[in-house]
Amino acid sequence: MKIITCLAICLSILFQFCAAQTTPKKEFYSKDFNWRITIPENFQPIDSTEWARMESKGAAVMDKANNTKVENHATLLFQFKTDQMNHFNCSYQPFDPVVDGDYLKTKQAGNDMLYKTLTTQLQGVKVDTTMIVEKISNLEFHTFITTVTYPNKMVLHMLLYYRLFDKKEFAINIFYKDEEKGQQMLNAWKSSKFGR
Repeated sequence: MKIITCLAICLSILFQFCAAQTTPKKEFYSKDFNWRITIPENFQPIDSTEWARMESKGAAVMDKANNTKVENHATLLFQFKTDQMNHFNCSYQPFDPVVDGDYLKTKQAGNDMLYKTLTTQLQGVKVDTTMIVEKISNLEFHTFITTVTYPNKMVLHMLLYYRLFDKKEFAINIFYKDEEKGQQMLNAWKSSKFGR
């Protein structure tokens, strides 16, 4: 089953922490989507070695919970963090409904797998999910919102935004523990501009 890589990445992050450094705002532009976003201050790029480790760990957890093999066809556009509990990334992957099936049904299956993974692999957590449609730069994005509450009352938020552009699935994942940092990422994303 084709599953967007960010689902697997999110799982690995639920278990980790690290330090942040200070950096100014920076702009990211994607020619493929004619999309421009300003990365908030104090967000650092995640290096490729760390990213590969996160991908591998997240995929292994999802594979185990769902008795499947996560396929990675995604091209990463960016990944930034302040620490392991506050980060966001963006990627795209090919998706042809003729070959891959109904897009929204496929995404729902992926969301279901994420929910199953969280509830079976993290002991004692409460997982709440919501599915909505939001407009970003006048384009509709399907949004899968997950809130994970740990027994110690720590709360983690994961927001997955996705849509098809022709035969490319665009996806952005926002993951946060700190409400202020979460709002910085959401503000950056919601004020970003698509030229299409």
